[in-house]
Amino acid sequence: MTDYLLIALVLLGVLVLGALGLVVPRLRRRPEPPLPTTEVDTRAEEDLAGPPVEAAESDLSTGVLVEAPPVVEVPAPVLEIPEPTAGRLVRLRTRLSRSQTVFGKGLLGLLSREHLDEDTWEEIEDSLITADVGVDATREIVDRLRERTRVLGTRTAGELQVLLAAELVNALDPTLDRSLRTARKDGVPAVLMVVGVNGAGKTTTCGKIARVLVADGRSVLLGAADTFRAAAADQLETWGSRVGAETVRGPEAADPASVAFDAVRRGIDSGVDTVLIDTAGRLQNKVGLMDELGKVKRVVEKHGPIDETILILDATTGQNGLEQARVFTEVVNVTGVVLTKLDGTAKGGIVIAVQRKLGIPVKLVGLGEGPDDLAPFDPAQFVDALLGTEPAARDA
Repeated sequence: MTDYLLIALVLLGVLVLGALGLVVPRLRRRPEPPLPTTEVDTRAEEDLAGPPVEAAESDLSTGVLVEAPPVVEVPAPVLEIPEPTAGRLVRLRTRLSRSQTVFGKGLLGLLSREHLDEDTWEEIEDSLITADVGVDATREIVDRLRERTRVLGTRTAGELQVLLAAELVNALDPTLDRSLRTARKDGVPAVLMVVGVNGAGKTTTCGKIARVLVADGRSVLLGAADTFRAAAADQLETWGSRVGAETVRGPEAADPASVAFDAVRRGIDSGVDTVLIDTAGRLQNKVGLMDELGKVKRVVEKHGPIDETILILDATTGQNGLEQARVFTEVVNVTGVVLTKLDGTAKGGIVIAVQRKLGIPVKLVGLGEGPDDLAPFDPAQFVDALLGTEPAARDA
């Protein structure tokens, strides 16, 4: 009985498996339902996006929109034409009004007295000394003036004025060479080195000298060898750009001698007439700084001799300027002096004192803050300006 039951179960299992074998293949062959029909737009993405929109710049780190800076066109610098140097001193004579108070009014007032007694001559001496003419030069001028008035007899105030003018011109030694050697020779430009103490207006005056040279028809290159004062090179470059002069400069705190050497070499390559080298302001009692100035001179002279060494003196410093001039002369052999700020002092006699003490001619004088207020020095014109007289009166 048990055997029949097992056989029945086996047959039932076979029948079930067979039925499944017929059903499963049909399920596999049943087709998948069709996908819903969708219209596909094949236009390019940029067409779908519409017209292009220019995105504003943004800071990627913050997401803040930043507007682009406006484009500013920098105009080309307009070159200035410096005033002619001829006749500048005549045009600027009114700038000497303070010195005229001493010379023109003070001295001429004394000389116009009816009797020139001993007290009057002493007052004349005091006036000249006060004007920084110097003791020795004052005594010489007064002694000669007294002798001439004695020999010529009693003179009018106008005649005495002419005599005084002649003595002052003689004290300024009109025979001294006051020209600047600025011409190129043998393929090498003339080299002018500008020296002076701090506060004398050295860099500004250096820029004004460049204008004088350009006004006289010279092509100029500037060397910014004052590397210790951050603004000095910028200041000099500004002056040069106004008249079309190139400026050679180095990094801040660079070796001044190296910058000066490069400036002269650039001047040789570019074919300019004159190289003007601005040096750092130095106190005359600082031995190390003065030695460095001597080094600049030696290095530059590897290209050839320096044609001019110009000392900038502030006329308002008075007799102290003589000591400055003496020490600078010992170090670099000063060939000429530029006296600045003569319009701001009553001590115009410092011109006589500098020349008599040192034998160095004053070649240029500064009579104002304008760019062309630097004038070639002429003794006769200077004395006429001090006394407030006309050349015709002096020559009569």
